[in-house]
Amino acid sequence: MTPRKIERFMSILAAELATPARAFVTGAAAAALWGRVRPSYDIDLGLELKRGARTGWQAVERAVEKATERTGIAASVAEDIDRWGMITLLDYKRTSRRYAVYGQLEVRLLDPANWSIGKLTRNLDSDLGDVQEVFRRQRVQAAKVASIWGRALRASPASTAQSQFRRNVERFLRDRGRRIWGRNFDVEATIAAFERAARIRRPRPLTT
Repeated sequence: MTPRKIERFMSILAAELATPARAFVTGAAAAALWGRVRPSYDIDLGLELKRGARTGWQAVERAVEKATERTGIAASVAEDIDRWGMITLLDYKRTSRRYAVYGQLEVRLLDPANWSIGKLTRNLDSDLGDVQEVFRRQRVQAAKVASIWGRALRASPASTAQSQFRRNVERFLRDRGRRIWGRNFDVEATIAAFERAARIRRPRPLTT
């Protein structure tokens, strides 16, 4: 997936939709627009019709189908992508960044920190590679992501996904942290910051 292909998809989507809307790009497509290009053949995005739009979700589905037919790119589109995972993406709309405008469609990218929540929830090697490279290219601060990951964990509904997400975060920081932030990166301090943001209390050692 290249930025040019994604941009063509968005341009066609905007023309077919022909109504004021806002798209929030996530997944591998967002990584590609940040400069991390790897084989991928689909686009994941949230699509929000702006107030006053003279259409409904059926029109969105038709527009997506047309864009897919003309580009060969499959798309997963939802009104609220926060419902895709058990760990919340927090205020992903507010923190997103404008990428471009095509006609009446404003295209925005999730902030790398919010975007990475979905990647770490899924935790495939390709996802972790995306996060590592995007963080490195975008110079994402470790303290920022530790705080956001912790807040996301704390704000999510109770589920077994919470403990798995915590393990995924800790493993990612231990395995890839120094590749992103350099050999002086303090793994344990960053894990502790994540736990503070999540309000995780480590068990006290037993005393005799």
